[in-house]
Formats: sequence, C-alpha cells, structure tokens
Amino acid sequence: MNCTEIRETMPDLAVGLIEPTPEMLEHLKTCAPCTTQLQEFRQTMALLDEWQAPEPSPYFDTRLQARLREEKALEGDRASRGWFAWLPRPAAIFAATALVAVGVGVFTVRQQPTPQGPVASNPPVIQRGTAVADLQTLDGDNDLYADFDLLDDIDSHHGQPTSE
Repeated sequence: MNCTEIRETMPDLAVGLIEPTPEMLEHLKTCAPCTTQLQEFRQTMALLDEWQAPEPSPYFDTRLQARLREEKALEGDRASRGWFAWLPRPAAIFAATALVAVGVGVFTVRQQPTPQGPVASNPPVIQRGTAVADLQTLDGDNDLYADFDLLDDIDSHHGQPTSE
C-alpha cells in the first residue's frame, strides 16, 4: 500500500467508517507523514463533534415571518404591474426611446453610400522595401517631378522678354 491509496481513505479512517486493513496499519507504522495526517484528521473531526450551533435569537422566527409577508406582498404588487415592473415608468419610456433612436441611426448610417461608392475595406498594408512599395514610391516621385517641370517652364518664360 502506498501514500496515495492511504490518503484516499484517510477521511473515512479518521471518522471510523472503515476499519484499517493490515496493509494500512503496516504503512502507517512506517510512514510518518501519513500517520501525522491521520492524527490531524482525527483531531479535526473531534473538534467538529464538540462544536454546537448557536441558538437563534428569540425574535428570529417573528422577524422571519414578517419578512416573508413583506416579500409576498411585494411579489404580488410586481406581478400586477407586468413584465417591466422592475423599471420605473419614466425610465422605461426613456430607455425604449433611446434604443429606437440608436437602432434607426445605425441602420441609416450603414445604408448610406460613401461619396466613392460602397464602403471599401481598408487597403492592404504594404511593407517598405518590396517591389510594390518601390513602384508606388516611384509613381509618387514622378508626380512630384512633373510639378518641377512646370516650374522650369515658368522660369524660362519669365527670363525671356515678351513680344508685343
């Protein structure tokens, strides 16, 4: 018999529900931790046997009956007011109005098309250093350099006298 098997039966041994077998007794003689744990279980059980529940106060039953009557009266009042009995009427009206307004707002926002057409998903994130990112950078640079050509044209016209 090993410690695990003894520990499984330890509560029953401490209370006396089962009689220890010769193997259990032999293990308890040779294993100090199991013997100590069995003694602690027995001490705990002895303390629990001595414990007595405190007596309720003399007015406990009277107060309990009064509280039960109050709860029963409140329950009847709640049942007569219907499903929303727990909500005061002004709060219920405000909550219902707010829910309808939010629902209509969400519905209309989702139905309106954007100026560019239906709602598009976010473009994919392109990592720098990839061929696509390099081509996009070159395209943006081309637009920038095209504006420089315009500036060159303006400078060349200003340097020449106008013929009139």
